[in-house]
This record gives sequence, structure tokens and C-alpha cells, in this order.
Amino acid sequence: MGQLGYERFGAQGGDIGAGVSMWLARDHGPQLIGAHVNYIPGSYRPSVGNGQAVVSEEEQGFLDRSSHFAATEGAYAALQSTKPQTLAFALSDSPLGLAAWMIEKFQAWVDHPGDLEQVLSLDTLLTDIALYWFSGSVHASLRLYKENRQNPLAFAPGERVVPPLGVALFPKEIPMPPRSWVARVFDVQRWEHVDRGGHFAALEQPQILAEEIRAFFRPLRGAA
Repeated sequence: MGQLGYERFGAQGGDIGAGVSMWLARDHGPQLIGAHVNYIPGSYRPSVGNGQAVVSEEEQGFLDRSSHFAATEGAYAALQSTKPQTLAFALSDSPLGLAAWMIEKFQAWVDHPGDLEQVLSLDTLLTDIALYWFSGSVHASLRLYKENRQNPLAFAPGERVVPPLGVALFPKEIPMPPRSWVARVFDVQRWEHVDRGGHFAALEQPQILAEEIRAFFRPLRGAA
């Protein structure tokens, strides 16, 4: 961003983009006016103990839900973060396999009334799959999981991130922590529950997400 001529800027993301945004806030705080996310990375862990408050009942409930999710729905993440190249060969060899690998997550994580195509059209789904298939780039998307596993978003006792953080919570999102868990490290200035949407918020409900991003950054514009 500096090379593009922006001395200060904001960051926003969901999923991997949420991790990037939070890392930017951590490592380049003076340049960020704020970071907005619609997901808290699964690797995010504030320090607990050594002077930090013990885990609350609400926080423990989140940790329990996360463990249950990992045990029942986390096979994809375990494979992508440990043996990504093996999976890449398989998915790059079979368009049906690639489609199944991706559509299963849309079916499970999109906020829909039992019919996925009421939220995402078949053309949208096929276009998303085609981007990976015709570019031959699925291996790059898998490799990110291994890199994240090797460098999780974990914090030392007393560590604080200065730039303001905004969080939009979509009802069908995969396990999200309570505000207190995030506020142990970040200056949480917006924590907003929205009416509909899931893990792929930018694709499912772009207008709702855009409104949330604007609402968070609007009062911060003077800091740019």
C-alpha cells in the first residue's frame, strides 16, 4: 500500500482475508486506521494465564464449539494444513472431485433455506469452481492452510493491537468467539450482529457486508 502512495489505509476481510487484516493491524499498526473482519481466524488465540483473566463460561463455550466443529467438520482443514500437495494433485485431476470439495462447503456454510440456489445461482457456483479449474491454481489456495498452521495468530501475555477493530457477525458463520475473547488483544469498537448470511458473506450478502464496512470506517476517515 505504501508503494501505491497510501500512507494510511484500512483493511477488511473474511476467512483468510480476516487473518490478513488482523496481521496487518498487528504488524503495521501505525499505517492502519482500522481493520474490519467478518470472521475471526481459527488460529487466533489470546494469552490466557500469566496475569490474564481466566477463561469465562462464555469463552469456554466457544472453545467447546470450536473443538466439536474440528471433530465433525474439520477434516478438510486437517488435510489442507498437513498434506496440501497430495490433495492438490487429486483436485487438479478431477473436475468432479474439485466441484464436490467446494460445493460441500457452500452447502454447509451458506445461509440458505434448504435450497442453496436460492442464495447462490448455479452460474455463480460453476464460475467459482471454474476459476480454480481453468487456472490450475487450487494448490495455491490449499497451501495457505499449511502456512497458517506454521504461524498461527497467537499473542503473548499483555500484547495489545492498537488499530480499532470492527466485527460483523453473520448468523450462519462457523464458530465465532464472544467479544470478550477478541477484546483481550484488540480494541473492538464495533461488534454487530446482522440478520442473514453465512461464511461467504461477500458472495451471499454483499450489500449487508458493504453497509457494515462503511459503518465501521465512516468515523475513522479523519484518521487517514
